[in-house]
Amino acid sequence: MNVTSLVLVVSLALMATPSMAEVKVGMVAPFSGAASSLGEGMRQGIEARFAEANESGGVHGETLTLVTRDDGYEPLRSAKATRELLEDDDILAMLGNVGTPTAIVNLPILLDHEMPLIGALTGSGVLRQSPPDRYVFNYRASYAQETATMIEGLLMAGIAPEEIAFFTQADGYGDAGYQGALRSLANHGYSHPERLAHGRYTRGTRNVHRGLANVLQAPVTPRAVIIVGTYGPAADFIREARKDLPNALFLNVSFVGSQALLDELGDAAEGVIVTQVVPPYEADLPGVKAYREALRAEDDSADGDFVSLEGYMAASLFIKGLDAAGADADREALVDGLEGLGDIDLGIGKSLTLDSKDHQASNSVWATRIHDGQFELIDWFTLLDDVAAKE
Repeated sequence: MNVTSLVLVVSLALMATPSMAEVKVGMVAPFSGAASSLGEGMRQGIEARFAEANESGGVHGETLTLVTRDDGYEPLRSAKATRELLEDDDILAMLGNVGTPTAIVNLPILLDHEMPLIGALTGSGVLRQSPPDRYVFNYRASYAQETATMIEGLLMAGIAPEEIAFFTQADGYGDAGYQGALRSLANHGYSHPERLAHGRYTRGTRNVHRGLANVLQAPVTPRAVIIVGTYGPAADFIREARKDLPNALFLNVSFVGSQALLDELGDAAEGVIVTQVVPPYEADLPGVKAYREALRAEDDSADGDFVSLEGYMAASLFIKGLDAAGADADREALVDGLEGLGDIDLGIGKSLTLDSKDHQASNSVWATRIHDGQFELIDWFTLLDDVAAKE
């Protein structure tokens, strides 16, 4: 056989070899603006998990592709970007969308198109209806669960309810965490928790001074301030508040972006508390170790963080549902697959569950405190002693 014939045979063989089918997944998130670290982190974790799956042959022989749109954490931009993705009939699901104000405007659009939304980075109640919306599946614990964990922990640590104050973003995100904390205080028998000092700031700004003034006017000097915001205004608030409340504890929910907050505060981050919805990213757990390996396979300089770990876990949950749905799954098969998962093991040391009546896989919250630039797990019973010892 001459060279020309050999080339022809090889070419025909390659043409005859079927290419792998593709599963396209959409993501609308902030890749610019005040919350960009969250969008970038979620994308990094999802793409690391997809690359890991694709390297192993995909899911039912189908490769996974993430298609993203930037919404800048602005609801109107987010609605427009969502509609653009919905024009692509090949998009099977939305995965890892970021934010509560954006979710509020996008959810009706997605439900109208019967488009599954999986693993959004928001703990808002709008995605946690009872009974659950058929097309909405959450990986993470809610903001109400995060702030309830804070309240329970602070009370265990010996801080009285009247010594707690709040600083929150003035929208659905801030409201979700704040209302969850008030319910927790009421459940612990505290009358009129809504009378506690509460400062607010406008989304997309760093105008914290009016909110700070409200906190400083509390009738009882706050020993703890629960913050439901993004890292920029949260950092500004903490820096300013410490001038008048040097011994207060400052607690943030996971959406603040732990690493971004640490980077923004620098040395002033010492002692700041952040609740997490995934375990520490350096934990010796099978699922977390797999995350670190997948992340470094994509970027050997990547250190990891809580946000990209959440993206990795959300993608893992999606992959389990897709695998259960079978080959050539459509959106309805994917939903059925997710609802049929039951008990789920993602290797994080906690049980997860999905079924037709429960669309939130995880209810776990890890409380961490920044010390020497690292995130340490908190023992609430010894928290105040630990704080005093490290000052």
